[in-house]
Amino acid sequence: MNELLKKLLILRTPKIGPVKYRELLQQYGCDDAIIESLNLSDDFKDMVKREIDKACEIGAQYIMDTDSQYPRSLLNVKNHPIVICARGNIETLSKKSVSVVGTRHSTATGMNFVSELATAFVEHGFAVTSGMAMGTDTAAHIGALKPSGNTQTIAVLAGGVDNIWPLENESLYYEILERGAVISEMPVGTNPVASNFIQRNHWVAAMSDWLIISEADMKSGSMTTARFAKEYGKQVFAVPGHPSDPRSVGPNYLIKNGDATLCMSINDFFDDKNVKNNEKKYTYKNDILDKLGMIPVSESVLANLVKKTVSEIKADLVVLELQGLVRKQDGGYVLN
Repeated sequence: MNELLKKLLILRTPKIGPVKYRELLQQYGCDDAIIESLNLSDDFKDMVKREIDKACEIGAQYIMDTDSQYPRSLLNVKNHPIVICARGNIETLSKKSVSVVGTRHSTATGMNFVSELATAFVEHGFAVTSGMAMGTDTAAHIGALKPSGNTQTIAVLAGGVDNIWPLENESLYYEILERGAVISEMPVGTNPVASNFIQRNHWVAAMSDWLIISEADMKSGSMTTARFAKEYGKQVFAVPGHPSDPRSVGPNYLIKNGDATLCMSINDFFDDKNVKNNEKKYTYKNDILDKLGMIPVSESVLANLVKKTVSEIKADLVVLELQGLVRKQDGGYVLN
């Protein structure tokens, strides 16, 4: 029995997670002794073997915390996952990363800021980690994918690495697979449930030395992620917003109470005079909107019209859809 199978047999046993696993290892001394004590059925063992087979079928890879590919920042966190499952470019996990979180109901201004910030981080050699949710997460991943190249963004999922959630981000999911990585500690095939998202937030916080929180209300999961980051000894940065906007209450509170460093531009992270700050004009959207009307226009035609790749057009259209400016119709896009 190989080492991976042993660990998964233990970890897939109900009520055994990283903490319990380590307690059992201390008690029994090795995986073989733990497995013997659990008295696992043949049906259960076959189920775990099928999980591994299914992961192989979709090109997913299990990474143990003893493997060289295991993310260094995550490894340094107490009670980190013993095994994670990854899909895409595994090399992405070896890069220095910055984590970005925020509300699903972000403003156009907030999404633009996060997107451009993520682009700048990638241009400085970082990968951008987020949770692939709508709003801020989506903007972070899209911004990270704007520059040419690979190993640029990491999506931490609440379900299995084969579970696309939300479904609106299906095209983004596959682009991340091509040019970044998707990871989860959940078994392949797992549907996300509420408790999984809380655990997902733990690992988003743990994946990087820096965590940036954009728009978020006080009771949001993003604020919980910021708290996790502080507990893990990470440096938290917060993007300020207008006091009357409930989406700005969270980051403004963190800044006011000294729990986060003010984030105004990429220059807060790098002393680089060549980096453009957040006054950059966002003109790409007008180029696309000018080409749309009531007749659906396909992504490939739009790409030709505005002289961009189809991949870039898809990323821009996701932002425009989130802002309610365009909608998909009959295989193309029209103005909303």
